[in-house]
Amino acid sequence: MPELILRLALPSPLRRLFDYRAPPGLTRQDLQPGMRLKVPFGRREIVGVLIELRNHSEVPPEKLKAALQLLDPHTPLPAALLKLCLWAAQYYQHSLGDTFSWALPALLRQGEPAQLRQERYWKAVTGANPDDPRLQRAPRQREALATLAQHPHGVAQQLLSQLQLSRDSLELLQAKGLVELEVRSSTPQRHHGGWLAQAELPLNAEQSSACNAIHSGLDSFNAYLLAGITGSGKTEVYLQLIRQTLEAGKQALVLIPEINLGPQTLQRFTRRFNARIVLLHSAISDRERLDAWLAARDGEADIIIGTRSALFTPMKNPGLIIIDEEHDASYKQQEGLRYHARDLALVRAQQEDIPIILGSATPSLESLQNAYNGRYALLRLTRRAGGAQPPRLLRLDIKSRPLDAGISGPMQQAIEQTLQAGQQVLVFLNRRGFAPTLLCHDCGWISQCPHCDARMTLHQRSAELRCHHCGHSQKQPKACPDCSRVDLRPVGAGTERAEERLNTLFPQFPVLRVDRDSTSRKGAMDKLFQSIQRGKPCILVGTQMLAKGHHFPRVTLVAILDADGGLFSADFRGSEHTAQLILQVAGRAGRADEPGRVIIQSHLADHPLLVQLTEQGYFAFAEQALSERRSAGLPPFSHLALLRADSLKPAQAEEFLDAACALAEQLLGTLNCSGVELLGPVPAPMERRAGRYRAQLLLQASNRASLHRLLTPWIQQLEQLPGSRSVRWTLDIDPTDLF
Repeated sequence: MPELILRLALPSPLRRLFDYRAPPGLTRQDLQPGMRLKVPFGRREIVGVLIELRNHSEVPPEKLKAALQLLDPHTPLPAALLKLCLWAAQYYQHSLGDTFSWALPALLRQGEPAQLRQERYWKAVTGANPDDPRLQRAPRQREALATLAQHPHGVAQQLLSQLQLSRDSLELLQAKGLVELEVRSSTPQRHHGGWLAQAELPLNAEQSSACNAIHSGLDSFNAYLLAGITGSGKTEVYLQLIRQTLEAGKQALVLIPEINLGPQTLQRFTRRFNARIVLLHSAISDRERLDAWLAARDGEADIIIGTRSALFTPMKNPGLIIIDEEHDASYKQQEGLRYHARDLALVRAQQEDIPIILGSATPSLESLQNAYNGRYALLRLTRRAGGAQPPRLLRLDIKSRPLDAGISGPMQQAIEQTLQAGQQVLVFLNRRGFAPTLLCHDCGWISQCPHCDARMTLHQRSAELRCHHCGHSQKQPKACPDCSRVDLRPVGAGTERAEERLNTLFPQFPVLRVDRDSTSRKGAMDKLFQSIQRGKPCILVGTQMLAKGHHFPRVTLVAILDADGGLFSADFRGSEHTAQLILQVAGRAGRADEPGRVIIQSHLADHPLLVQLTEQGYFAFAEQALSERRSAGLPPFSHLALLRADSLKPAQAEEFLDAACALAEQLLGTLNCSGVELLGPVPAPMERRAGRYRAQLLLQASNRASLHRLLTPWIQQLEQLPGSRSVRWTLDIDPTDLF
């Protein structure tokens, strides 16, 4: 009888499968793809995922090790999730084992059973009596047994302290056979009654048209781009389509771009639906993530809400996928498996034959081009829901005007008028900290990061200089390190400085700062938003965290302090991101009865991008940007792959990329991959980061198939290059950030 060989994906950067003999006593019938096995790997024992079974191996028999243990009686991975991981590993040119590491909950990767949380219950055995003679000299045990006798169904271990029950006493009673410890699996709640806990809102004509169009295609794969201006009621369209999905006995997956949107999204969905809803993001515990993952897999969760990684949550009865704010850069994973959740969600929807909705007020140019090509159905919402009017966008030229912590005189007057009218103001400045840098007025010294080609940001509250690129921090110097003078001046303005100045200018109104520093503590974001939702006049100061999906009905003025930063970006996507950010933050104004204003401060108020955005809107900008991209042969009219390398020595990364470039040129000649260009290698725009020297090689192709025909053999050869182990290198497919 031929030997049974297991081919496993292991959590390793190596792009290959590993062969093992089956554990003793297991037959082919006991094993199926997706099961987890514990295996020896070097000096460690790790958990791998079974991909296929074979009767022979290329590994010599004397080197072939046996797997140690089968961890699953049944495969924990549904076939659909296994298929998605296989596709992602191949497309993104990534190790399959490491792909599973990104896709699976941490506890499954560590070998924990794929079952819901188990609770421990202490219970008195039948006939146990507190007057038992063995307890005459043990008053605490006697009291504990009497307490347990009052709870015939048992007491959960986490509730022992509330009943003044000592675990030591219970263990002594257990040794005497008077109490027992039961392990019970938590049983998921069943759904009862109708799906709606709250009445649905009436839809306007555009919303109804969008709902009807999507409803007609709910039983198969269709991609819809729901392009609705901010405040146009996209969420209500989502909610009504989810209700239709639930009524059909299916589940819905909703992706959001940021963790801080989770609580408000969950609250809104919980108010609307009598349904089992789970929330998945990086801030929940490993146990909570596994329980939510299993509930979705087993059909015990009706709606799954989560950030990027929730895309890999299995569903027993998949019915609908929604990607909210589909343009957001947060959907692109920037380390490890560099997948784009929006793009991979489209693949998943197609594989599972279910519809997908991409929603945004400022759709990505890739999605718009797909809609214009007919690959997606384009659904427009051009009016705000409930009769609210879109805000007026005003450009404020600040050339030659004095600025007070980045705030001009006319802007201060506008803020004052809004607050006095009993309304709220949002001040947007996409720069954390007190000031972007610290300067010596005497010798010109600038606070430079010792590990990066970047300046350190001054954070005045903690009296620190911090690098926002590598995380390095140091105490704010009292004197210049170069000339020892004490005239050190903060240059530029960040959210801390704006907050401080606004507190001085408007002392009678609260100033609430919303950025990564102010919301890092658990519950801080919720507390801030509760203050805002009370509706009293206040000033919100924040970064792009405030631009995404939040509903602030009392905000009638949005003040954008610095619109110039993204107008001259070296990245070809810079103008797109700037336009999206301006319009997203502008969309926070005037979402209720009072009309809204958006004032955009700029030294370049007549810049064509700002003029077009404020006078013609996002779609006019997008069509011109697409025309420019088409002429330049840039995405979405071409396809990119970026090979990055970094090293401790200055020239090492570029030397590796030179060798990689030579290999690629050879393969282009032999594989007939027409239309693929090699650009570089060149130093990265920020050459030194976190003490390492960085370089990159860009591959640009007019045809996606040609690019991937080159990449697969190229990656295999790169792993064999002599310099591949002396540098760190990664391949980014469809990069969104060339920096």
